[in-house]
Amino acid sequence: MTADGLSATDTDTDTDTATDTETTIRALEDARFTAVIEGDIDAFTSLAHPDLAYTHSNALVDTLDSYREKLRSGFYVYHRIDHPVDRIIVSGDTAVVIGEMHADITAAGVRKTLANRSMAVWVREDSRWRLLGYQPTVLPEEAR
Repeated sequence: MTADGLSATDTDTDTDTATDTETTIRALEDARFTAVIEGDIDAFTSLAHPDLAYTHSNALVDTLDSYREKLRSGFYVYHRIDHPVDRIIVSGDTAVVIGEMHADITAAGVRKTLANRSMAVWVREDSRWRLLGYQPTVLPEEAR
């Protein structure tokens, strides 16, 4: 079960239409952001690919293990996240989510407000969608 209550068989089949896949990916995006806000590291881990590349807006890159440890240790504490989705591109067993991520976080003990454009990459393997990559880019002041 994923954090949103969907099992692998509920979320993916080879006969998914593009619309079904987009709905699934939106639900998984909601579930991953909910997991980090709630500090549910197990739920986040269940959504992530073992080879996750999680890039932060300061250009640092975490693996699944290093990001999970930072969440566990309280290095990253997410207080609020809004993540509007502009577009989901589905090509075979890959889905790319283009949108934004606005958040209030504490990182390394410093409270911050983030305003980013973002791209998330989901891949389907063994009938399961998993987050493989995430890349935020800081929005310029005039675009916030």
